[in-house]
Amino acid sequence: MPSGILGTALTGLMAFQRSMQTISNNIANVNTDGFSRQNTTLETAPTTFSRGNYIGNGVNVTNVTRSYDKFISNNVRTSNSSLGEADRFQTMTKQVDNLMANPETGMANAMKSFFNSVNTVASDPTSIPSRQVMVTEAKTLTTQFNNISTQLDTLRAQNNGYMQTNIDEINTYTNNIADLNSKISSVTKGGGSQFPNELLDQRDQLLAKLSENIDISTLARADGSVDVFVGQGHALISGDSRSVLTLSNSTTDSMQKDILMNGMNVNNQFSSGSLAGAVRFRDQVLDPAQQQLGLVAAGVGIAFNEVHKQGIDLNGSAGKDMFTFQPLEVPTYADNLNQGSGSINVTFDRASVNQLHASDYKLEYNAGAYSLTRLSDNVKVALPTGGLPATVDGMVINEITPPSGYASFTIRPTYQAARNIDAVITDPKELAMGTTNNAGDNTNALALAKLETQNTLLDGQTFSQSYQHMVAQVGASANAAAVSLSAQKALNNQAVEARANFAGVNLDEEAANLIKFQNAYQASSQVISISRTLFDSLLGAVR
Repeated sequence: MPSGILGTALTGLMAFQRSMQTISNNIANVNTDGFSRQNTTLETAPTTFSRGNYIGNGVNVTNVTRSYDKFISNNVRTSNSSLGEADRFQTMTKQVDNLMANPETGMANAMKSFFNSVNTVASDPTSIPSRQVMVTEAKTLTTQFNNISTQLDTLRAQNNGYMQTNIDEINTYTNNIADLNSKISSVTKGGGSQFPNELLDQRDQLLAKLSENIDISTLARADGSVDVFVGQGHALISGDSRSVLTLSNSTTDSMQKDILMNGMNVNNQFSSGSLAGAVRFRDQVLDPAQQQLGLVAAGVGIAFNEVHKQGIDLNGSAGKDMFTFQPLEVPTYADNLNQGSGSINVTFDRASVNQLHASDYKLEYNAGAYSLTRLSDNVKVALPTGGLPATVDGMVINEITPPSGYASFTIRPTYQAARNIDAVITDPKELAMGTTNNAGDNTNALALAKLETQNTLLDGQTFSQSYQHMVAQVGASANAAAVSLSAQKALNNQAVEARANFAGVNLDEEAANLIKFQNAYQASSQVISISRTLFDSLLGAVR
């Protein structure tokens, strides 16, 4: 260890040179994303006891640390996750709101035009042109139901695409963070007190980007690596080991995606991040809107068919169904794990359309008995004592083949109704507007026209009221999403600014420090010069 005037000055020279080198590195990275300002830690060198006194021996550079605060970094990641979730939810919800509330793309005008045509026929039931208009309006009505359902399916595909992009990014970030864990732990020095700052910054930057996609928490290890947990405590990264997220098709609908972590379903495990925003949009906005739209379509089709079949057409024949739902009136799906070849058949119950819910159902068979759960509110629906057949919630459920063991079926009465509805009467003479063979009889036409204002659907709502209720719900969600997004942007800006103030490079501050250490370096150089002069004087004295 150097001692004396020369040795002490040399330690200062080296320390101030290292300090200026650190400052130079800070200035060079002033615009580098994720860079944390670095500081040279100086410590007094051990003193020497000589002739009753402790003599100082200069300064040592003990470490070069980065400006890092765990709370601030966690706050940035948390705000990133919340902003990502709010942004995705608002972006997608706004599209559904625009679709449903727009008079040109929504259902309100189509339903009004259809019932206007029914009223026109009721005024002149023998008019073939009026009947033709009604046939055309019926087809326009079903086409509009189909179109909106298709556009919702398009939004679902778009949302699925976002989810896949999120999962791909999550897996990429996961691999990169795990690789950095390995590098950091392998080069950590000084018993875990000296870390590679640049690698730590890179990892923090990746963690920040990862948090935009999914909510995370971290746990630091002594070797410098971090464990990363997602959702409700699932380990995404543990040291250099990593989990894999995948997107899988649902058993009931290829457009419905399940999120899997190492093969385990974790759909509802995430509370924030853009992936959670996509899931929340699907579960809270898109699915309910599609179910409610299907409820209106099913209600119009069922109620109109029942009244229409009570009338007589211009050919003297009994009325027939004007609307159909193809390929199946009520689609059902058997679970892949069902034992045996049990099967069921489900149709709409014409007499109780007002009991139809905008929901899927799960029918389970176990130990010789069936149970039915309405999935929208997770309510157990009572079945008859004998099991099936059963008429419940506007449906008739029949057993075709009894299961040989446990079985589960998903029943979707409304989800695909708007997609599947079609108007099948093309001959205007087949419209059953009367109840007698009298061509001028409009009794049934008046009954059909009254359907527009009757409380036909669940909770005593008309078709228009049910649709407007859906539009209002989506609009409220869109408005709340916009407010939430604005708030999250402000909070995220505050978090990012707090990190910049704490860990960012301030050029004025660095310039001041540079001058300070430059002066100190020059002073140490002067001490060396003086030390040399003194040494030369000493040599001259003893010659």
